[in-house]
Amino acid sequence: MSRGEETDGLVAAVRAGDAAAVRELLERGVDADSVDESGLPVLCGAVAAYDGPVAGALVEGGADPDRVLPDGTTPLERAIDGGSPAVFSAVLGKEPRLRLPEDARNRLLGLAGHWYGTGVEAELRRRTGATGPATVVRVQDDEYDEIDQFCVGGLVARAGHAGILTSLEWAFRVLTPVDEVIDRAMGHPDEADANWWAVLGTLLQRRSDETWSAVVAHRHHPSPAHRRFVVDYLRMRGLLGTGDRSYEKKESALLAAWAAEETDSGILAKLLEVFTGYDHPDQEAIGLRYAGHPDPRVRREVPYALAWDHPYSSAARDALRALIGDPDPEVRLAACPAAMRDDSLLPDMTRALLRLLEEKDAGVRSAAAALLAGSGDRTPAVADALAALLDDSHQDVRLEGACGLAKRDDPRTADAIERVGPLGELSEHDHRADVLWRWKQEKEQAAADR
Repeated sequence: MSRGEETDGLVAAVRAGDAAAVRELLERGVDADSVDESGLPVLCGAVAAYDGPVAGALVEGGADPDRVLPDGTTPLERAIDGGSPAVFSAVLGKEPRLRLPEDARNRLLGLAGHWYGTGVEAELRRRTGATGPATVVRVQDDEYDEIDQFCVGGLVARAGHAGILTSLEWAFRVLTPVDEVIDRAMGHPDEADANWWAVLGTLLQRRSDETWSAVVAHRHHPSPAHRRFVVDYLRMRGLLGTGDRSYEKKESALLAAWAAEETDSGILAKLLEVFTGYDHPDQEAIGLRYAGHPDPRVRREVPYALAWDHPYSSAARDALRALIGDPDPEVRLAACPAAMRDDSLLPDMTRALLRLLEEKDAGVRSAAAALLAGSGDRTPAVADALAALLDDSHQDVRLEGACGLAKRDDPRTADAIERVGPLGELSEHDHRADVLWRWKQEKEQAAADR
């Protein structure tokens, strides 16, 4: 293939949104700054298409986000104009941009700040002169996050400039006051919003006592959105790890005290979820405090607190027994794994799981079947219940039933595997598929040895 044909292939791959093909071509030496027939770098095409994965592949492969274009802009400036935090982050790259001259940094900060301060709709009207109504749609910005996309006068931009400005400041190591940064997230208090997570991600990178203290101080804020932000901040710190054990002690103590004060049930449930990820001496006491809470979202978190201490105290055992019989099916699901650790609770747990197999929600049935399949109960009643799942309309439920039969080496397993049906991609990554495959292999080997 000639160099021209390879360049054409890169242009085509960018337009098709094929990031894997883009990487392959770049590895073969195709210039990441190749231009299309309009004379613009292919990176600009990825930015215009809101294609973060392709833009990221191009930048990682050497495309220059600061290349000055014929109109005087750069691909990075176009990414700011586009308003997608995901695309902007992909074009920005992973390294701090301190190598840029100060005037270039100020220009980028000024552009992002202007969009944020003016607002997407107002800026689009200023640029187009259009007076008609704006079209606003909710779109997926990346694999996980959503964002509002505006169209005014034929010009499109996404409302992600709060996140973009915050990320850009951190790239230039501009330490904007934490309260100001959090206020940007409060303009988009939807936890699925890309701005929320861009702001949160930046604060997680600012690892200092001052930042931590300023963020967690918002747990006293009268706005539930501020308090939800703090819970998400602490949850992500726990998931990512800080490398400092002193923070774990501070955070678990803070969450324990906060749980005693929080009045919003939704936030209380979230902070209990985070709290049970820490080792704290008051886990059981806090769990027992909320075992009878009127909101099922709170009760669902209680078994995780009670499960920290084993063997269970009589109070914890009584609470778990009540939760196993809770009116809410998801509370019962949460309580059953904790009950597995106590022989006296196993009969109650089995009865609860058998009832859960009759729920309308396929997700609940599947989760109950998984617990039942992995339990130590080898009675005919449980095996029959697992076999009955093979008539379920949802493949995931049938798969759990078949897996449970295979673990018991039940004579109905071969038929069960057939009734599960083709697994497709599940066959490569799902542990349940592996259980069925191993059962078949053992039977075939045993037959060959006879």
